[in-house]
Amino acid sequence: MTRKRTALITGASAGLGEEFARQLAAQGYDLVLVARRRDRLQALAAELAQAHGCTTLVEVADLSDPAAPDALYNSLSAQGIEIDYLVNNAGIAGSDLLQDRDWADHQAFFQLMMLSVAQLCHLFIPAMRERGFGRVINVASVAGRIPRAGGCNYGPSKAYLIALSEDLAVTLQGSGVQVCALCPGYTHTDFHSTAGLQDMKDGMPGFLWYGADVVVREGLQAVERGKPVYLSGRLYRWLDPLLQSVFTRRLFRMAARH
Repeated sequence: MTRKRTALITGASAGLGEEFARQLAAQGYDLVLVARRRDRLQALAAELAQAHGCTTLVEVADLSDPAAPDALYNSLSAQGIEIDYLVNNAGIAGSDLLQDRDWADHQAFFQLMMLSVAQLCHLFIPAMRERGFGRVINVASVAGRIPRAGGCNYGPSKAYLIALSEDLAVTLQGSGVQVCALCPGYTHTDFHSTAGLQDMKDGMPGFLWYGADVVVREGLQAVERGKPVYLSGRLYRWLDPLLQSVFTRRLFRMAARH
């Protein structure tokens, strides 16, 4: 009997993580849902199991804790669960590197946004390669594609995920394991309200925003097509070559001086 494939999704209690769970369940995957909020995970797990007949496992974890990735891996190994599809989605807006003076907050941010992603790749990808199949989506951001004045944490952390994903994609070429850094622009989720940025969102034009369903659908298609980096949303794909230009980056630096 062929084993049913299983997808692990971090940050699955809301936003893009919840939408990844919905779309992967609809594709026939069993699910491991990971986040801090047990009640939200359990409600989603029950809903998807009923709607799609998938097996759904809830794992409560705070990935800003350095011990969390190993604990998650060991828990799944003890239950005999193999991961075929890894979605590293958990994330927060983060603190301001220069203004916020509690270094422990920055360390927790780096652990969540970069180190936990690298460690989950380290833990789960080798078995995918041995089995000859795997999919990994690291949720990055358009913010990782451009330098800008600001908190100096969020964009650089996403730039790391883009670089990591590109290296993994090259390394794993031909193995059956495909890795993609998904780079959304502004997306309709609860991210901005949770981060205290709702006023900013309300003041921005609607054409800059895409639905979570669009972002996730494009990300799932991109990793299947072997795209190591994919910008979600036609507007952002059109803008990206401009943003990568030396001249545009010079303009960003000039604007930051004023």
